[in-house]
Amino acid sequence: MAIMAIALLAAEANAARIKDIVTIEGVRENQLVGYGLVVGLNGTGDGLNNAPFTRQSLVAMLERMGVNTRGTNMRTANVAAVMVTANLPAFATQGSRLDVAVSALGDAKSLQGGTLLVTPLMGADGEVYAIAQGPIAINGFQAEGDGATIVSGVPTTGRISDGALIEREVDFDLGARRAVRLALRNPDFTTARRIALAINNLIGMPTAVPLDNATVNLTLPRGFNGNIVDLITDIEQLVITPDLPAKIVIDENSGIVVMGRDVRVSTVAIAQSNLTVTITEDPQVEQPNPLANGQTVVVPRTEIQVDQVDSNLATLNETVTLQELVDGLNSLGISPRDLISILQAIKAAGALQAEIEVI
Repeated sequence: MAIMAIALLAAEANAARIKDIVTIEGVRENQLVGYGLVVGLNGTGDGLNNAPFTRQSLVAMLERMGVNTRGTNMRTANVAAVMVTANLPAFATQGSRLDVAVSALGDAKSLQGGTLLVTPLMGADGEVYAIAQGPIAINGFQAEGDGATIVSGVPTTGRISDGALIEREVDFDLGARRAVRLALRNPDFTTARRIALAINNLIGMPTAVPLDNATVNLTLPRGFNGNIVDLITDIEQLVITPDLPAKIVIDENSGIVVMGRDVRVSTVAIAQSNLTVTITEDPQVEQPNPLANGQTVVVPRTEIQVDQVDSNLATLNETVTLQELVDGLNSLGISPRDLISILQAIKAAGALQAEIEVI
């Protein structure tokens, strides 16, 4: 049965701090990725015949160690090729550590008990920013016997806490800047203007200017006692009331409907009719007379039943709050699937003052 969830927001929007609804230009993470080998697996690694990249990487690594294995038939199953990913935090300094995620690339069955060898982690610019190495901790496991196999979680992925050492810093001097841009996580013109007004009221001069519905430009005022970091610290605790557009989000696959606080509907009349068609197959087997030269045949027998349940024409009055709108829709006794169709029909009739987004 479909599940319906209707988010009821308070009549008055909840206030939020500026630091919770904006991000600072340039203050962000950077994605890192690398390719490496995991060793020490208990026979659950890549099959070297099925994963040529694992064989090539293993041969190249052994050659760097002074071991020549070219032309030999290696059958080890204790090695797996993996992709290593990590997020480099903003202002991360050289020598600090970060967590890494390890994911099998070949046909390895499990990374349990494995150790990641030295793996360079590169950014989008191709430069190496960190080096990862260490034992892998996985959340799942795999156990198998001759007749059965049990797999819990995903044993081909794992993490290494503090497994990467930062070797290169991202050059970004925030304190030396005279201006930064604040990016709204949920773009809205009204919210951007409220942020600018709150900042200017605090500073006492026009310091913040809304550029569009997603950006507010913040300039360090003359005579301010501090740099741009001090200014950000002062304003990020300011509390404003974000504004939200009237929107209804529908997930037709799961039957989930989420309504925003400002959804309104004009007076409309709704009638709903449920049509159910039931088809029952009951084939009959007919045997011929024992003395006859007939054959046994299956005679199809189909029964079709049509049930139609009609509801009276109901009026959905113009509502003031979202709770009254929900109560009005629930009073019609409709299912979540029918609710989706009714909302789309109300929108088509021009009586729904909200945007419908189907995901």
